[in-house]
Amino acid sequence: MPKDPFRTRDHVADFDDIVADIVARSAATRASLPMLADIAYGPHEAERLDLFFPDGPRRDLPVHIFIHGGYWRMFAKSDYSYIAETVTSAGAIAVVIDYALMPAVRMAAIVDQVRRARQWVLDNIASHGGDAGRLSVSGHSAGAHLATFLFDEGSAHPPSAALLLGGLYDLKPLQQSFLEPLIGLTDTEVGAYSPMGKSHSSRTKVTLLVGERETEPFHLQARLFADRLTEQRLTASIGIVEGRNHMDSVRDLGVRHTKAGTWLYDMIRAA
Repeated sequence: MPKDPFRTRDHVADFDDIVADIVARSAATRASLPMLADIAYGPHEAERLDLFFPDGPRRDLPVHIFIHGGYWRMFAKSDYSYIAETVTSAGAIAVVIDYALMPAVRMAAIVDQVRRARQWVLDNIASHGGDAGRLSVSGHSAGAHLATFLFDEGSAHPPSAALLLGGLYDLKPLQQSFLEPLIGLTDTEVGAYSPMGKSHSSRTKVTLLVGERETEPFHLQARLFADRLTEQRLTASIGIVEGRNHMDSVRDLGVRHTKAGTWLYDMIRAA
């Protein structure tokens, strides 16, 4: 039987080792970087975010939001604190957000949470030394999908730039994947929350990254979504992270001098 191209564990032999490594790196980051943890952006227990700060004075700093992946059903912000290493090295405040997980909530609730986390940043980051006018965003996998809802056409304050790593932008194929019994995406959700069918703000410059060793659906969806964004007059480009799969590519985001880390660093510096 052929392997499911969407089931990451089938295609990343050291999946558990990478997860253990990023969790350990994240704990080290929380112990070493200046931070404020578990700030509420809403009433739900999952509606929390962490702020990480660069050294030095905190005034009018660029701000970067990171949204974790896990097929909308696993992982948490604490697993991805290590991303702040690259963000703060670029002189920005890192905002690492949490959201509730499927199937306990539906996709509509998660998209709403991500948007409200962004609104918290817009309303409050100045009091922490950040400049909401210099906002960028990144996300991995499901987080890349969710990041698109911060620069869709209805967004009043889209980020200046977005980095989307290993994302999925058409949810329809997932209804025939291993995820079906786990999260049960409905036809209504596929129609309402597939970025491929949405309009997006031309104010956001978008970089789509895909690990060279990702399965074909991730490469195909990145190409099709880049074309879609270009048709909508956005500046959109695709980069291939050589030698990397779905998991070691996101681990690289927290390492400044890797290819993925350099893409993130340069985007933030340009904001």
